[in-house]
Amino acid sequence: MQAIKLDVAIRLTGDLRRDAVQIMRAEQLGFAGVWVSETAHNPFLPLSIAAEETNRIRLGTRDAAAFPRSPMVTAQMAWDLARQTDGRFILGLSMQRREHIKRRFSEDWRDPVGRMREYIESLRAIWDSFQTDARLRYRGKHYQFRLMAPFFNPGPIARPEIPIHIAGDNPEAFQLAGEICQGLHACEMHTASYLREVVLPAVETGLDSAGRKRSDFQVTAPALVINEESDGERDLATRVQTERLATYASSPTFRRVMSLHGWGALADELQELARQNRRAAMQDAITDEILREFAVIAKPGDIYAALVERYAGLADRVCLESRNDSLAMFEAIAGSRE
Repeated sequence: MQAIKLDVAIRLTGDLRRDAVQIMRAEQLGFAGVWVSETAHNPFLPLSIAAEETNRIRLGTRDAAAFPRSPMVTAQMAWDLARQTDGRFILGLSMQRREHIKRRFSEDWRDPVGRMREYIESLRAIWDSFQTDARLRYRGKHYQFRLMAPFFNPGPIARPEIPIHIAGDNPEAFQLAGEICQGLHACEMHTASYLREVVLPAVETGLDSAGRKRSDFQVTAPALVINEESDGERDLATRVQTERLATYASSPTFRRVMSLHGWGALADELQELARQNRRAAMQDAITDEILREFAVIAKPGDIYAALVERYAGLADRVCLESRNDSLAMFEAIAGSRE
């Protein structure tokens, strides 16, 4: 079995140089990849700086918002980053949530899975035109592209096969990823059982429908970790992770994860507590049993082994979640792989 690659997610600060330094530090620590999310800051910009300052580590957007950007805009940014990184860039896309697409981005929300399919197909049509100077002709229900003048064509690059991953949280997205993408970035709100019983079967259905092999595809699992070596650090990390799990579990989106473990009634209770804004009660509802299903709790030097034990056969990459702009807490974990 191929070894699990260990990645890290960087929390962007908006200081492009500072963010790039953290990515450089991740490479020095030996991480296989760095992922950046689209939250308060643009995820593409710090990667453009880090691309010039690193030479080995894979650089990826974990969940760049697709629909607010034209595929042409995304295609150009990804093409430039693929050129800068000499093929180390991974384009991770997300459909986002209905309320964010409609109310935060003021965009249309219809047929999100079908639209994402066309988005990815049109990206590849545009990239083919960039690489081969072929006439651009893509016609779909949501996107049509029929113009690529030489003045706007950036020209061929050495490694034009840009991997596309989807960040998803429902079986339809998992299946689409298996059918037309190179990878899937699972949601933080997952358990080993959920990956085994829900995520991977949907991915396999997509792979089978396209005649593809599992070895052609990568599943990345974001890992919640708690350092049990220090009581103070463990208490703080436990509070942080418990708060996150309570928030996730209160969302109808993740009820299927809770129901898989027999916690459907608790998910309903958490939804009601969230409506009442009773945050303390929500955290109290997350038991140690639930926490251990979602998080890995171990000493730093043992965490990598615990991650391998949990995700062997389920994920190809495991991504540690940084909740600040420092990687200091992960140094011992990175060193424990030797």
